[in-house]
Amino acid sequence: MRRESLLVLGICWLLPSSEGVNPGFAGRITKKGLDYACQEGVATLQKDLPAITLSEFSGSYRVKMIGNVNYRFYSLNIRRFELLHSTIEPMPGQGLRVSISNALAEMTGRWELKKRWLKDDGSFELKVDGISISVGLKLGSDGTGRPTVTTLDCNTHISNVDIDISGKWEWLYNLFERKVESAFKAVMESKICEIVRMSVNSRLQSHLQSLPVTANIDHASSIDYSLVGPPVATSQCIDVDLKGEFFSAAHRSPAPFPPPPISFPVDPNRMVQFGISTYFFNTAGDVYYKSGSLTFWIVDEMIPQEVKIRLNTSSFQPFIPQIKKLYPNMAMKLKVSPSSVPTLSISPETLSLTPSVDIQAFAILPDSSLAPLFVIGATSPVSAKIDVNSTRIFGNLKLGRLKFSLKHSDVGIFSVQLLESLINFLTGSILIPQMNARLAEGFPLPLLDQLELSNPVLQAHQDFLVFASDVRYG
Repeated sequence: MRRESLLVLGICWLLPSSEGVNPGFAGRITKKGLDYACQEGVATLQKDLPAITLSEFSGSYRVKMIGNVNYRFYSLNIRRFELLHSTIEPMPGQGLRVSISNALAEMTGRWELKKRWLKDDGSFELKVDGISISVGLKLGSDGTGRPTVTTLDCNTHISNVDIDISGKWEWLYNLFERKVESAFKAVMESKICEIVRMSVNSRLQSHLQSLPVTANIDHASSIDYSLVGPPVATSQCIDVDLKGEFFSAAHRSPAPFPPPPISFPVDPNRMVQFGISTYFFNTAGDVYYKSGSLTFWIVDEMIPQEVKIRLNTSSFQPFIPQIKKLYPNMAMKLKVSPSSVPTLSISPETLSLTPSVDIQAFAILPDSSLAPLFVIGATSPVSAKIDVNSTRIFGNLKLGRLKFSLKHSDVGIFSVQLLESLINFLTGSILIPQMNARLAEGFPLPLLDQLELSNPVLQAHQDFLVFASDVRYG
């Protein structure tokens, strides 16, 4: 039950729920996903159940003409436990119901009978069949945004218990066989639910509490994956909303814009679904913009040797006559930085940005200090591609044609169109590859250990992306 519940709750931790608060990252586990969780969990549970230890039990029984006979059963060992049929169903408004039916078990042990004038002992075999287990799980969240689980109820019923005992006084045992079998049944029913409650309320709960709700990305940012409300069970699935927000690693402040709503239909052919809104991506842009992480420097060493135009004042002299007179034969460097927060737009047709950047040129003086030359403003349509693999989300940018305007010049007025080809080349061959290299590293998805996505399929909606996937566990 522990690993089954871990799988189910681990997937659920990813997952729409609280009223009034839109998530940046939403998820869903469908009926197909629940069935897979049940299948994997019950397989593990079947291996774990033989480790159940049953205490010895004893009693007495009055036999006519003999009096009270004391009996004891001990060294109980479960050698087989088969869970033949299991189901898991959402309980709308509460959580999950795990049901197991037609299970059977076999065990062996020792027994002894005592009367003042007689004593006997031997071994026995016990067969238990028609075992049914029903467990209700309540899903919630605590003040830290971590998931919680508690046991709503647990019921176990055993249809049949049959004991085969060997010994000299077998006929005597047969006189109170039904009483012993009834005692075994009561002990087994109680013990199974005791173990289930312990697994859910102790092991599972402490495991869920250890799950991080923050993903540390780099020196500038982290991602808040805390739940914004408890998971919600419907008749078709379980939904969970996560904050899904990038925040500054140095100083956290509220995002300057709210998340848009996310709503998408259930896909019964996939195990899980995820909705990622523009809020997730645009809080990343806001954090990296404010931290200065989106500022890039381009120096001559970055330009391939076969390119004739170099980053020095001699190469720029044909375009800007004053530059060679003021700063003859000096190396240059370019500072490229956004002039505003980059914003991703998502629609069913496209994912795009239209960033505004400032390209500031400097001459490198003999003492290595920088002399400002000019500032060019540039805008360009940028198409974006988002993808996911088994554990991470990735991005890739494709730059369109830049449009320029001269914002300031310390070397006289000149036509920026003369520099258009050069700057398009520098940004397209140096700047964008640097950014794509970082995006190719990806960002972690909020997945439980040992849980991976399988064959995710991505679809764009208005203001959010949805990808549906199967999962692998283990």
